[in-house]
Amino acid sequence: MARLNVEVRQAVPEDADGLAEAVESAEASGMMLFAPGERGMTADGAAVMINRLREDPASTLLVAHGGGRVAGYLIARGDDTLRTRHRAYVVVGVHEDCRGRGIGRALFDALGEWAAARGLRRLELTVRTDNEGGVALYKRAGFEVEGIKRDSLLVAGRYVDEYYMAKLI
Repeated sequence: MARLNVEVRQAVPEDADGLAEAVESAEASGMMLFAPGERGMTADGAAVMINRLREDPASTLLVAHGGGRVAGYLIARGDDTLRTRHRAYVVVGVHEDCRGRGIGRALFDALGEWAAARGLRRLELTVRTDNEGGVALYKRAGFEVEGIKRDSLLVAGRYVDEYYMAKLI
């Protein structure tokens, strides 16, 4: 599949419709924390999330525009407590139609710039151990497996493990 020309930037309220669609598509994969359809993300809910994260100086919500839509998103949630302000927890999702086209890589490149500007030392995330595409993306972005959360999620009646992954900057 051909790479998309993509622009990554901080989300603005006008991205709410596209963000809601991208979140719904990413969650439909079954590989996210929320089960398909569980969150029920709406444009109004996306607008609230955008505004909340824009007001939080320790966090960001990045959107990747490509192919005429919000093709993916990345949320980095940080803290301002003395002992944890050096790190952020990352969640990323790519629209189903845009996977494998450089969207995830573009989002992680922009995350690196944001993290460096904020003086962060550590980025961390969790991912299902059976999410081969996600694990490969995170490793290409410099993340390493630090451990396993055994029986972390209950998916369709069975327990699923997650990797703890992190990248030191």
